[in-house]
Amino acid sequence: MPVHWTVRQQRVEDAAADGDMGKLAELLAENAIASADLYHRLFVAQVDVALRLPDEARLRLLGALADRYEREGDREEKRVRLMALVEMVGRGLGADPLGERRAEKLLALSRGHSYWHADRMEILAEAELAAGRTLAPEVVAVFRRASTESYQHQGLAVLAAKLTEPAVNPGEAWADRAIAELPALDASWTALLRHATTATASKPTAKWEKAARSLIASIGPDAVRGTALPWLALVGRPRTQPLERRQYEPDINSAYDPYNANALRGLAWILSFLPSHPDTVRALGALVETSLRKVAGIGPRNPKVANAGVVALSRIEGEAALAELSRLATRVTYKNTLKLLDTALEERAAVLGLSRDEIEELAVPAYGLTEVGRSVRLLGGTTAELSVDGSKARLVWRNAAGKEVRSVPAAVRRDHPEELKELKAAVKDLDKMLSAQAERLDRQFLAQRSWPYVAWRERYLDHPLVGTLARRLLWIVDGTTCGFAEGALRTLSGTEVAAGPASSVELWHPIGQDPAAVVAWREWLERHAVTQPFKQAHREVYLLTDAERNTGVYSNRFAAHVLRQHQFHALAAARGWRNKLRMAVDDEYPPAVRELPKWGLRAEFWVEGIGGDGENWDLDMTDSGSYLRIGTDQVRFYPLDAPENSAHAGGGSYSMWLPDGAAPVRPLPLAEIPALVLSEVLRDTDLFVGVASVGNDPTWQDGGPGGRFREYWTSYGFGELNQSAEGRRDLLTRLLPRLAIGGRCTIQGRFLHVKGALHTYKIHLGSGNILMTPNDTYLCIVPKSAAVTGAEGSYLPYEGDRTLAVILSKAMMLAHDTAITDPTIISQL
Repeated sequence: MPVHWTVRQQRVEDAAADGDMGKLAELLAENAIASADLYHRLFVAQVDVALRLPDEARLRLLGALADRYEREGDREEKRVRLMALVEMVGRGLGADPLGERRAEKLLALSRGHSYWHADRMEILAEAELAAGRTLAPEVVAVFRRASTESYQHQGLAVLAAKLTEPAVNPGEAWADRAIAELPALDASWTALLRHATTATASKPTAKWEKAARSLIASIGPDAVRGTALPWLALVGRPRTQPLERRQYEPDINSAYDPYNANALRGLAWILSFLPSHPDTVRALGALVETSLRKVAGIGPRNPKVANAGVVALSRIEGEAALAELSRLATRVTYKNTLKLLDTALEERAAVLGLSRDEIEELAVPAYGLTEVGRSVRLLGGTTAELSVDGSKARLVWRNAAGKEVRSVPAAVRRDHPEELKELKAAVKDLDKMLSAQAERLDRQFLAQRSWPYVAWRERYLDHPLVGTLARRLLWIVDGTTCGFAEGALRTLSGTEVAAGPASSVELWHPIGQDPAAVVAWREWLERHAVTQPFKQAHREVYLLTDAERNTGVYSNRFAAHVLRQHQFHALAAARGWRNKLRMAVDDEYPPAVRELPKWGLRAEFWVEGIGGDGENWDLDMTDSGSYLRIGTDQVRFYPLDAPENSAHAGGGSYSMWLPDGAAPVRPLPLAEIPALVLSEVLRDTDLFVGVASVGNDPTWQDGGPGGRFREYWTSYGFGELNQSAEGRRDLLTRLLPRLAIGGRCTIQGRFLHVKGALHTYKIHLGSGNILMTPNDTYLCIVPKSAAVTGAEGSYLPYEGDRTLAVILSKAMMLAHDTAITDPTIISQL
């Protein structure tokens, strides 16, 4: 039986009273190893017994403890406790029996992220400092990181306060650069960076801001910006000094050093105290996005730093900061940061007397474009053409003769460095904002928006940036559907649409439209070679089915699928759904939810974790314990204010949590859901399945872990087509005759057949998986992770369908199968 601590205490006191230092050393060593926490009052009481001994006796005890340490051999966990015990007992004696070993231990400690607080490693650092030696920067970093953790003890906080050098922790690219540059900078810079590390609140206090502004004044605002922005440009790069990762520890080398994270928060706030500058806005926006990138076992890299970036942007006046807030609001999915962005935009809107939607529309800058999608600037004898081509910005240089040149002319680099910097920055800004605005427009279908014609024309059709998207969409002007072609809004017949100041404009959606008219508009887009920024004319429409009329209040249309949980989670957030990653724990989780406040509705997509127990538990979970895969179930609708359902993480019945005596709120009949809402919600769920299904993984021919998903993989990878794939088949039927390989391709049922020299290949139009003759042998081709653009030179009527692009790329390759050079593919042919 374990010895009670009261008995242990008595034995220690008896040994001390007897003057038996050997026995006392053994008892203290045994109890140090057995203690869960060297800070625990029961163990500290035993150390106090030793500290009350005369110095001569304590020196003998110290020698006995040092001998006990040496006898422990290679049992590292015990040696750590014993070394801490030696330093606790020897405090103030002047003896240092383990000095060399202590230095080695501290250096070894620096290879990790932190340490278990109960081991009291700060005692070793205090002893090292008392011996007159300094701690290596990497060792300082460990204690600083440990001091930021919630379970730190006062002794660690006291030690961390003493460790003032270096100003930030080494090991991260930005911090290393700051440490290297500080000696050559104004002395106030060190004080400013140290001040930044004290940024631990959600926003700067008046006192904190006053101190920061005083230091900024001594350095100069331009000097602060010029030094800090290059540091921030390095944030998020791989660690320069990788840390050893323990088993089950999260990906610490992709996370921010928590001490340095405080410094980043402070730097973000400091930048908001400077005069507004476009470079500052760009840097803060990049910091927000970098800080929200996911890290295995952690989630978003550092939301507090992201939030500090948003707080800083919200304090900066001017169009550039407002535009960046608006852009981030379309891209950020992390709930708390998104809430800060929403608040910042709503506050700006209130000040200007505008709605939130209007402030987002007015916040979009032109980034130097002087007409829709284009600007021309003369720099000496060289012309710079900045243009938008689809979803990308291009910068083209022409010499005095008008001929395009591949690289930036030397004269421009020499004589116009600032203009060149501005143009390059504009290309990056345009690319980011084009993507953000396309996503914003795609969400307008459920927004129930209409615009006065004059305002719409200014903010959309004729806006230098947004116009490149708006002119590729279909609109309804006073009830008449139109598209932009040949410099004007035109009907199907080509007639120019007449509109006046009293006209109103809406975004066109195919729901409720005559099918023949929808087809006609698709042909109109193809005839005018218009590639829409997302599916609009080709948008899938999901009408109520007989099966859904029978089930009444739920849809099983997308049930019984197996999805990659983390990919589903990211897609859901991007489409405006609220979802929680399911951990393999005994806990309840809500379904994935999309709230539709303008309709008074809430959509729920019921999902559950798969696996996590039995022999395959380690194949079904991440190292941090979250499910790798989830199963899908029903889609339901409830009133917006109805209590939320929940179910066990690993599956089971969903139920509604209710206060005592309250009756459950019934789901709404699907027949009562507006057709547009039903279609868009089901389209989202179809997207989740179509993108995140394990059936899309070409390497899962064996059915994944343990072969358990072979039947599902086969049924999905080669089964009946969903709505998206049906639309893909119709589109390819029209496009194939225009392709160079069109003569070798046919559409048959669920497959695109491609006739090569070696085989005929059947590419499934839903998954992109391939079978080849003879005997329908499976051919595994893994597309590259980079974006696939489809067959070179082929026209596609819309952007964003990666599966369509993958299918076309595979078809182009397989039509010329004798020219394939990839050995992994050749071995299968």
